[in-house]
Order: sequence, then C-alpha cells, then structure tokens
Amino acid sequence: MSLTPLQIRVTREILALARKDDLDQGDRLAESLLAERIGTSRTPVNVALRHLADLGAVFYDHNRGYFLAKPARELSDIATQIFEEPEEPLYLKIAEDRLAKRLPDVVSEADLMRQYGVARSVLRKVLSVMQEEGWLERQVGQGWQFLPMIDSVEAYEESYVFRTAIEPTGILSPDFRCDREELEELRRRQQFIVDGGYLTMTSVELFEANSELHETMAKWSGNRFIVQSVRRVDRLRRLVEYRQARARKPRQEQAMEHLAILDAIRQHDLLKAAGLLRDHLEGARRRKVHAGDVFNVEFRS
Repeated sequence: MSLTPLQIRVTREILALARKDDLDQGDRLAESLLAERIGTSRTPVNVALRHLADLGAVFYDHNRGYFLAKPARELSDIATQIFEEPEEPLYLKIAEDRLAKRLPDVVSEADLMRQYGVARSVLRKVLSVMQEEGWLERQVGQGWQFLPMIDSVEAYEESYVFRTAIEPTGILSPDFRCDREELEELRRRQQFIVDGGYLTMTSVELFEANSELHETMAKWSGNRFIVQSVRRVDRLRRLVEYRQARARKPRQEQAMEHLAILDAIRQHDLLKAAGLLRDHLEGARRRKVHAGDVFNVEFRS
C-alpha cells in the first residue's frame, strides 16, 4: 500500500502508542480514540490500520474493528521497518547535504529545484517544515538561510551545555507544577524501557520516549521560554540522532536515571530532582560527545 506522508506519520503514531502502552495481543485499537490521541481525523487512521493489517501487526473483525495480532513488544521488526521508511525523502536528503556542508548558508528555491529535481510545490512543503523546526528561515526578498544547527561535535556538545543550564532551572521554577497523571504515565514508559524495552524498541522510539520526558518536565516548569527552548533543541537533535546506530545498554541506564528524577519529583524533593537531572545531562554529554562517532549518520533517501 502506497501511503502519503500524513498516513505514514499516523501509522508510526499508532504503532508507537501501542508499544508505549505495552498493549497485548487482542487489545482493541479504536479508531476514534486513536484519532483523538494523535490529533487527526479518522480517515488517515483507518488507512494506517489497514496498512498495519497488511503487515500482520493488527487484524480486522468486521463487527468489532481492529485488534493487535500479537503483543506490541513483539512488533519490533515491523516497527523497525515503519520507522526507518523515510517520511519525506527530500527532507532527509537536504538534511544530509546540510550536515555534510554540501549546501551553502543561503540557498534559492530555483537552485534547490534544479539540484534535487523537484517541483516548487513539493520543495516549499519541505522548506516550510524546516522553517517550523527552526533550522531554516526565509530571507527578505528571495532565498532561504540556514540557521545554526547541530552539525558538528562542538555544536552537539554546546546543545548539552545549554540543556544543562535551563532544564534543571525549570524544575526549580517557582511556577513548577507536576501533573500527577502525566508523571505516572512517564514512569510507566520508562520502567518498560528498563524492564527490557531497550532491547526491542527502535532508535526512533527510544529517542521519542526520551524527548517526551524532557519536554514534559519543561512544560511543568510553567515557563514558556524554557518549554520552547527544550522543544527546539529536541527538533534539532532529531536530525542527528534518529539514524544513529546506538548501543543498547546506555538506554536502559538512562531510563533508570529518568525514573530517579521522576521519583524525586513525586516526593516533592525538587532540589534533588534538579541535581539528578543536571547529573543525567552531564553524563549523557560525556558519553555521547566523547564517543567520537556522533556524526556517523546515514540518511536514507
């Protein structure tokens, strides 16, 4: 089945939700609830479920709807296949060329259309996504300018120094308010990773679980600038981290550190939580930057 970019995204979201919720074989996937959680209409959800049925991940009962064909944690092969399919090949190609410094700081639409052999309408959709993610902006008049992004080991390290400065500060904000239901959901997902999910989840799923936790804690800070900053850095990190080969064991250790931070928040010991978060980010910086292969990235087009 040939899917549109939206349908590919919804397919990924459905599978990610099933695996985050650790659904079991036979659990129902209600189209209306999925559409509500993903934030889309039922039409792309229905297409995505039919695609998942073709792949053997779900099955359809004419009278009752769609159900998981096997436990979500056993869908690793299908998850890998779905998450590694490029949602937009042109996006990934431009990202690859920019990270490899094959594109100048300022580019024109005409040059990009010739270089990649695409129509203006296709190109503009991709450029709009890049603009929204904060690594490209339209110039006055004509052309587009690339903004600073995580395109070197030095920039990658700077992103961690920045996060270490603002994320613990968010926990210590006078407006910090933890949502108890969100906290318990985050704890459950991180515990799943600790208990073996780190062995079966794709690199994309692991990154998204990580970014979800950090962005949620930033939201609890009550400071709109901290929230926006953490989200923007995460978007830039995705370009580098989505397609990196990752050692599995550190993911389990990071999830254990996440649980310790959440437990300190649950116990209202925000000073301890901020310290643990600072140590967590500093440890991640040392592991990833000093590994020396941060930018051994392969983009698929």
